[in-house]
Formats: sequence, C-alpha cells, structure tokens
Amino acid sequence: MGQINSKSKKNTSDSNDSTTFLGILITSFSTIFLAELGDKTQLATLMLSAQSGGRPLIIFTGASLALITTSLLGVLIGQWIADNLPRQKFTVITGIIMLSLGSYLVTQGFIEFIKN
Repeated sequence: MGQINSKSKKNTSDSNDSTTFLGILITSFSTIFLAELGDKTQLATLMLSAQSGGRPLIIFTGASLALITTSLLGVLIGQWIADNLPRQKFTVITGIIMLSLGSYLVTQGFIEFIKN
C-alpha cells in the first residue's frame, strides 16, 4: 500500500507541474499579446511593412527577432532582480519609480496644456 500511495503522490505532482507550466505559458502569452496590440511597436511594424515594397517576410523576421530579444532581456533582468532583491523592496522601488514617472508625465502634460 505504501508504494501505491507514493506513486499516487508522484502523478499528482507531475500533473500539477504541467498545469503550472501551461498556466504560466497562457498567462505570459495573453498578457504580452494584449499589451502589444496597437502598441507603437505594432504600428512601426505596420509602417515598415507598408514601405518595404512587397517584402513583408523580411519585416516580420526582423520584428520577431527584435521582440524575442527584448523579451529575453526582460526575462533575464527579471530573474536577476528576483534572485538579488527582496520582493517587498522591489515592489516599493518600482512603485516609487512608477509614481515618479506618472507625476512627471502629468506635470509635462499640464505645462503643455497651459502653453496652448
């Protein structure tokens, strides 16, 4: 009975790992896919394709390689951050950066609005 129980636990673990893998894959794909729709990268690719003189495969290849490279950088930097910074400290630092950028952009927009 002990052997059956240990095999049962292993199968549950394997099933849980594949669900986790599939869940992470679907989440990362859908998040990036939705974020890129209508993004300036997509618009730039559209413009390059329109100007390529009927060579969309070259534009697709170049754009794909660029997106793969930036995604790889994001993953590597994210992993380095996860390994070297405590999660709470990272959350606070990124929150401060986002608030600072938001404040800067609102201020610039307000200044531009007043000028016009």
